Amino acid sequence: MANAINWFEIPVDDLDRATRFYEALLGEKLKRETFAGTPMAIFARASAADAIGALTRQEHRRPSGDGSLVYLNATGKIDACLERAAGAGGQVLLGRTEVGDAGCIALVRDSEGNTVGLHAPR
Repeated sequence: MANAINWFEIPVDDLDRATRFYEALLGEKLKRETFAGTPMAIFARASAADAIGALTRQEHRRPSGDGSLVYLNATGKIDACLERAAGAGGQVLLGRTEVGDAGCIALVRDSEGNTVGLHAPR
């Protein structure tokens, strides 16, 4: 079976600010493009089989810390991500937390007010 998730969108109010935040947080560039009139900043993926998603600026979607929770891949860099979060305009909500055989997680609030998870498998 393929990944249960193949696309996700994180709503933002300010796409430029949010793009700077996530590029700083993850230490990776996002690809800017417009799809069907919607401006986006798309996360990188290693292969076509990987899940992919984007930051999106849409009038009918609002950032929130109380909605769905997306965990971004922070393999080998979760501590560095947490160190960069505040400097990039975010806030660490839950520091590195071991979750047994699954590795570790952390939660950050992004520059737009969304709560986003970080996951580093063991």
